[in-house]
Amino acid sequence: MPLARRLTLADAVAIGLGSMIGAGVFAVWAPAIGVAGSGILVALAIAAVVAYANATASAQLAAVHPVAGGTYAYARAEIGPWWGFIAGWSFVVGKIASCAAMAMTFAAYAAPPGWEVPIAALAVASLATVNCFGVTRTALATRILVACSLLGLAVVVGVGFGAAPTATPASLPDASVYGVLQGAGLLFFAFAGYARIATMGEEVVDPARTIPRAIVLALGGAVVVYGLVGVVVLLVLGGDARGSAAPLADVLTASGWSALAPVVRIAAAAASLGALLALLTGIGRTSLAMAREGDLPRFLTRIDDRFQVPRRAEIAIAAIVILLVLLADLREVIGFSSFGVLLYYLIANAAAFRQHGTARRYPRALQVVGVLGCLVLVSTLPPLASLIGTGVVLLGIAGRLLRLRRAQPDARAR
Repeated sequence: MPLARRLTLADAVAIGLGSMIGAGVFAVWAPAIGVAGSGILVALAIAAVVAYANATASAQLAAVHPVAGGTYAYARAEIGPWWGFIAGWSFVVGKIASCAAMAMTFAAYAAPPGWEVPIAALAVASLATVNCFGVTRTALATRILVACSLLGLAVVVGVGFGAAPTATPASLPDASVYGVLQGAGLLFFAFAGYARIATMGEEVVDPARTIPRAIVLALGGAVVVYGLVGVVVLLVLGGDARGSAAPLADVLTASGWSALAPVVRIAAAAASLGALLALLTGIGRTSLAMAREGDLPRFLTRIDDRFQVPRRAEIAIAAIVILLVLLADLREVIGFSSFGVLLYYLIANAAAFRQHGTARRYPRALQVVGVLGCLVLVSTLPPLASLIGTGVVLLGIAGRLLRLRRAQPDARAR
């Protein structure tokens, strides 16, 4: 049974923004400035260029293949089943880790001390329930959460530009090429949410027109927001941002507006929930697409008759995320998640590069930029993250090989 097409352009843009303007904008500046130093805005520009190349590749592919699954489905059609599997496996595994990290980030802002783990698990269960009652409810909830996030960011930007700092900020460390690229890798992770629009291609109204527009609009809006926030953090905190656990709240404090810090805390919690909601939705759709092809258990292919959502896939993903939240603090595995995201987009660019004729919407040079950008940024990730990511991808490949070998005798028997 196909999914119902209910998402408008505004819904799709909201889901994309909800994925990109998540917890990262409230926390990414400290580690990014720590490695990029005075080149942080250059790092932001590099991340935006790579993200734009990847976004246009996703948009071009989605216009021709308006089905659930994102690059998993695109790569299967354009390159072959194996490349599609690697993309889908990288996305699902990496984003499950991101979901657990987002849930724990939300709890860090919203939960009383000692209650972080149960509150994080409750957040995952609650948002999975929202997803199970229809994609239009998901879009509505995302709009509300995005509005809360943007309100908090608007307060920070307004105060940062309008108030004089109470102290002279520390100078920024000198930039290096490697540091700027590593900073770009960290910032790219925060931009990567536009893929959620493409993974929901089977539920978008007029997908050939809506998805490309929504991806570009959502990415453009996120770049503007990140640029404004980044400039404010540099102006007010400077090098002091490197040691800040909550740099946007510190912007308000350094500007003499510490009374507004709770607004940022609420906005950060809302942003974490918005990102978590969009992540759960996207993983559910990719899991559905993989299950349809036999790359995940076919049990997950069931579509709810009333609400037209992949309820079994949503529940299964939520259960795995809750288990991870209960067993470990996964905020340190963002590097592993970034590995999966960059591999996913590298394959998306390769698939888009192979398109020709009327399917082409953007020059192939953009896909070359996307591939090279992904390769460069993934090379800056911590070695342990890359090692774990490579191991997980190889484990998935081994599992698929085993399944295919088992299926061959059955096929001959028939």
